[in-house]
Amino acid sequence: MFDPSWLWAAFTIVAAAAQTVRNATQRELTARLGTVGATHVRFLFGFPFALIFLIAVMIALRQSPPLPPLMFWGCVIDGALAQVAATALMLAAMNDRSFVVVYAYIKTEPVQVALFGLVFLGDAVTPIMAAAILIATTGVVTMALKPGTSADLNSTLLGLGAGAMFALSAVGFRGAILSLGLPSYVMAATFTVVVGLMLQSVLLSLYLWLRNPEVLVSIVRAWRPSLFAGFMGALASQFWFLAFALATAASVRTLALVEVLFAQAISRFVFQQPTTAREAVGVVLIVIGVALLLWAG
Repeated sequence: MFDPSWLWAAFTIVAAAAQTVRNATQRELTARLGTVGATHVRFLFGFPFALIFLIAVMIALRQSPPLPPLMFWGCVIDGALAQVAATALMLAAMNDRSFVVVYAYIKTEPVQVALFGLVFLGDAVTPIMAAAILIATTGVVTMALKPGTSADLNSTLLGLGAGAMFALSAVGFRGAILSLGLPSYVMAATFTVVVGLMLQSVLLSLYLWLRNPEVLVSIVRAWRPSLFAGFMGALASQFWFLAFALATAASVRTLALVEVLFAQAISRFVFQQPTTAREAVGVVLIVIGVALLLWAG
């Protein structure tokens, strides 16, 4: 018989896979829309699909959307703004000469999520979970930091700042879901996705309208490929939030590091790029960390 306590892990794996596809689609749109425009697609075109998901949940559960408490708005605004800020820091990092170093620091996110989750939500971190988080994170950093790369203060701040914003976003969204206090975690997660994407769509649309309205026109013209990117983004968010409803943000974001394994597998088997010894060590550490996390859960 299936153990429902493992649902959060299944949700996380699906979310990571959907996010990998979304990232690949966004990369193709970057040449046409620019980095900011391609990033906005995930919010703007994801929002309608999130609404469809919510309507489907309402019909299936025969429930109306909840009336959110004040705490919900504080948490969901924190999650939405922190995610946008994290994206902005990543965009700045792309222009940095030490991007691989920045990426390594960004992937310290699970460690920061564990800290913020403990402080703001009281999410407990057992010694085994802490060890799993540190081992898996070390694996990602090992893969990212190639021989010859050097760090400076700017790359360190960009990476740690982006990681912190992603961490605060995860904790904020989990806090929003929990604050609803609904008997159905599916409704709580789906409703939070809709509100979060709505806020982000409005915020980035306003920013582009004021700073670069031509990008908005280009986004509308590229609506066909953007629809698929939006759908995959909404699907990924749906499953991330379902996972956040059932497990601590630290557990979810640590298991999410399997996305790195997906990317490594594509590099090895699709593009026939050999795996270096350093990358192999990183993969082993990630696998050990994830296995330990699942065992602890």
